[in-house]
Amino acid sequence: MKKVELFPKLSTYCDKLSEEFIQIPEERKAELKDIANFIVEQRKEHKPANLLFVCTSNSRRSHMAQVWSQIASYYYSIDSVFTFSGGTEQTRVNINAIDALNRTGIEIYSNNQGDNPLRYIRIGIKINPWVIFSKKYTDATNPKNNFAAVMVCSEADKACPFVEGAESRIGLPYQDPKEFDNSPLKEAKYDERCRQIAREMFFIMDLVSKK
Repeated sequence: MKKVELFPKLSTYCDKLSEEFIQIPEERKAELKDIANFIVEQRKEHKPANLLFVCTSNSRRSHMAQVWSQIASYYYSIDSVFTFSGGTEQTRVNINAIDALNRTGIEIYSNNQGDNPLRYIRIGIKINPWVIFSKKYTDATNPKNNFAAVMVCSEADKACPFVEGAESRIGLPYQDPKEFDNSPLKEAKYDERCRQIAREMFFIMDLVSKK
């Protein structure tokens, strides 16, 4: 896949992310390089590179990471990368996280208005949409082996000292935008977290593309 296949607004958003790699602290880059190395090694062995992003409620950060890592793999034309997410508990995908992703140019829609609706992610006309919904990391839709578990919140990192089936376990915590849900800063803080996650997922795939 090539970046020109992304929706125009999303493509413009993605084109600017590499200019921001300098904003990533060096100690953070070390953790991101661990994820990149996992992908590289899996592809060398002709295996799928499965990334499972784990957070407590699987409602915000883990979905953002899942979505942006998949987009980044498309942007850099890296095949055999498959991304997933899950929590230590099941809730629902938070609407503020959905809105933040929407503002980047990603199209998200749902035909289901239940307690935990399926949401479809569209990033380009010729790219098949995929589904996100809140679930435990042990859900049947997630890989059971041959994956890297990326812990995106400190709570999940502590609650899951061992993730069964994971070939690699990497701590990559993000500050939770949830604390701004009832604040005038809500939109700005969700956009900030969304962009940080996008920037770092693109940094990972940029590294992979150069191996």
